[in-house]
Amino acid sequence: MSDSDSTGGGAGAGADGGTTAGAGASPGVLPQQAREIADGYAVDGAALELGALLWGGVCLPGAQIRIPLAMLNRHGLVAGATGTGKTKTLQLIAEELSANGVPVFLADIKGDVSGIAAPGAPGGKVAERAAQVGQEWEGRGFPCAFYALGGIGPGIPLRATVTSFGPVLLSKVLRLNQTQEQSLGLIFHYADTKGLDLVDLKDLRAVVAFLVSDTGRTELKGIGGLSTATAGVILRSLTAFEQQGAADFFGEPEFDTAEFLRQAPDGRGLVSVLELAAVQDKPQLFSTFLMWLLADLFHDLPEVGDLDRPKLVFFFDEAHLLFNGASKPFLESITQTVRLIRSKGVGIFFVTQTPRDVPGDVLAQLGNRVQHALRAFTPDDAKALRATAKTFPNSPYDLEELLTGLGIGEAVVTVLSEQGAPTPVAATRLRAPQSLMGPFPAAELDAAVKGSSVYGRYAQAVDRESAYEKLTAEHEAEQRTTADEAAAGTAAKGGRSGKRPKAAEDDASLVEQVVGSGMFRSLARSVGTQLGREISRSLFGTARRRR
Repeated sequence: MSDSDSTGGGAGAGADGGTTAGAGASPGVLPQQAREIADGYAVDGAALELGALLWGGVCLPGAQIRIPLAMLNRHGLVAGATGTGKTKTLQLIAEELSANGVPVFLADIKGDVSGIAAPGAPGGKVAERAAQVGQEWEGRGFPCAFYALGGIGPGIPLRATVTSFGPVLLSKVLRLNQTQEQSLGLIFHYADTKGLDLVDLKDLRAVVAFLVSDTGRTELKGIGGLSTATAGVILRSLTAFEQQGAADFFGEPEFDTAEFLRQAPDGRGLVSVLELAAVQDKPQLFSTFLMWLLADLFHDLPEVGDLDRPKLVFFFDEAHLLFNGASKPFLESITQTVRLIRSKGVGIFFVTQTPRDVPGDVLAQLGNRVQHALRAFTPDDAKALRATAKTFPNSPYDLEELLTGLGIGEAVVTVLSEQGAPTPVAATRLRAPQSLMGPFPAAELDAAVKGSSVYGRYAQAVDRESAYEKLTAEHEAEQRTTADEAAAGTAAKGGRSGKRPKAAEDDASLVEQVVGSGMFRSLARSVGTQLGREISRSLFGTARRRR
């Protein structure tokens, strides 16, 4: 059976590491300290039901642990070692949110979250867990939409244009250094101001090639220029990136992240499941793409302040991949996005193995914590355990002992109360998800994808005229003019009648192809204010050209 439906261990070590006061108390009687903890989770408004308090090795169904729905935009963290039940906790929280009318975004990296669309199967362990925590369990499926990056794998294709993805996130994916990232920013700035749409990667290559050509190198001279060496690094990185299959993720039709904010006809929140199993070997790409989705939401959504329930809760799985190797400015942008997106009605849950994977400035923004068991097999593990225990509020538990003794489907919880204050630390036995704890049947997944109301909007890729096509067309026009002049015996070229110049025949690279092009000079003269207007970019340099 899956993680959450296991009975789990007998967590409940008390203060000073000894037996908790009230150990052995019957589930119907709450010891004084347990009652004080339970009182901290009393809620007047709508709330998510997580499970029941564990005290002295006993599960107390009369002491329910909840998260106030209005506090979900204060963000959260779900952490724990492999196999402790994190995935089922995500599934449980997503179900509760959907049932309360809140849309959810989930990244399904291993392919086992998709079962949220189908009813769970009743069984002995599920019934046992439900009885332990006081849960009225009934198998239920929840409304889902399935997506896939670039259409790789089952799901509605998610694509972004290079223009909207922006230089900051693209630099992170290409692993550029700070100087190269700044140069890429200049390239985007130039394309923005000249009205050149960077739809896919070949558009970006064409503009880079032009800007280091004899004709184009003066275009950026006044704002720092672009060195041939830096351009070479960018072009090589783009080529390697494409060889990994990344070209599929960039293009049109570009996905509108407002699709994530929908509700089902019955009023339940839509669960958007991004299937990543087919690209789990490209962690840098999918973690950065998740950040683009979040940044795009931040860019588009209006300020709404505090709501009685969030507009969307976004689960950022494998969060450590986003922060690994990130530059200081990149981390600052993440921190600012997390801090500010709260007022736009969006809650974010980072999911990882240990809180140490999340930078301190980001961790400080996460008001809701669900910490599954940690392991302490090595000195480094023991150090991480002590550091994690210190991040929780004071409690009657010996947290270091408790965190290593939790069973599967059990966690240490602290959230924000309806007044915005941290609740007491509570060892919790979590409820069992009501949906299928495993992959959605493959035979039904394709039909579910194609039956979506938005499938036709994004299924077919479109390759319209953009920077590459404009440059190529102008170059070919110039080549024809040159050939005509040569055929007429133009003295300056000295060409042979009826033959194209040898240089045109020997063009082998994109850089050589655009050298000498007058495309940008003509664009500068002819482009109107609507196309020539610079794009306004967000904290991450993301943008969407408004037409």
